[in-house]
Amino acid sequence: MQRIFITGTAGFIGYHLARLLLDEGFVVHGYDGLTDYYDVTLKQRRHAMLMQHAGFSATEAMLEDQATFDAVADAFRPDVIIHLAAQAGVRYSLENPRAYIDANVVGTFTVMEAARRLKVRHLMMASTSSVYGANEAMPFAETDKADTPLTIYAATKKATEAMGHAYAHIHDLPVTIFRFFTVYGPWGRPDMALFKFTRAILAGEPIDIYNHGEMWRDFTYVGDLVRGIRLLMDAAPLRPVVAADIAPGDSLSPVAPYRVVNIGNSQKVRLLDFVEALEAELGRAAIRNLMPMQTGDVPATWADASLLQSLTGYRPQTEVREGIARFVAWYRDYYRV
Repeated sequence: MQRIFITGTAGFIGYHLARLLLDEGFVVHGYDGLTDYYDVTLKQRRHAMLMQHAGFSATEAMLEDQATFDAVADAFRPDVIIHLAAQAGVRYSLENPRAYIDANVVGTFTVMEAARRLKVRHLMMASTSSVYGANEAMPFAETDKADTPLTIYAATKKATEAMGHAYAHIHDLPVTIFRFFTVYGPWGRPDMALFKFTRAILAGEPIDIYNHGEMWRDFTYVGDLVRGIRLLMDAAPLRPVVAADIAPGDSLSPVAPYRVVNIGNSQKVRLLDFVEALEAELGRAAIRNLMPMQTGDVPATWADASLLQSLTGYRPQTEVREGIARFVAWYRDYYRV
């Protein structure tokens, strides 16, 4: 059975991906620093649940600790490395940019070096829709330029994409970058909008709605996201013989076994509509604090997910109301409210 090394397994997406792979019979080793960017108890609970699977093991250490990472990876001998661990959060990057350089750039270098040395079958790394930055043409396609990041978070993710391409070219290492679009769902991060809105509405506290709610996001349910990653595992890019072999719309590099793939729901949802759907599910009205656009934010994201579908036959499809209902059910159960 394939051995999968996942960074960030105590995190929101990493937990769901590890659980999916374990349920399919894969052997998984997780690596996570359990930083205190948000409630560590939530991270510990996720890891504890994964530990109930016989096929799961984990190391708690920082990505920047290259000696520990190398020793663990060498002992596990993975077939595939899926790199999800990162310092997340667009807004926090305005306050503490150093954390993003250390975790996202230096940490990713550690992961890529291990993948090169161990000659893994496929290195997969998470990026973000934030790399599209100031792009205005939508939906965002992987072949669009992404040269205008608006935050250090987006810039570090764009940097790791470029680093991945260099490693793919120099070492003939198959690399897939997947760009996430506003992921939400059970066991989510407390710093994300759905989590904060739910907590505030149930407590009778106001919620901050930026740009007066005139923002659009491509909300992607976490179960759909990890299914997309799972299917992309089996679609490792091959170096093209000639550029003419690359199909229209494919982001495959002409000089490396390297590809970028959007994973999004391919639907724009207005923030105010999202809030109204949450209010309906909670049975309570929000106290709305309408605010101007925040520095570094973008008015809209919207994924063209046709490449994912052409590579895997799959397209995310969970409707926002259904996803919100699943999150609220989890939230009420977890926090007993």
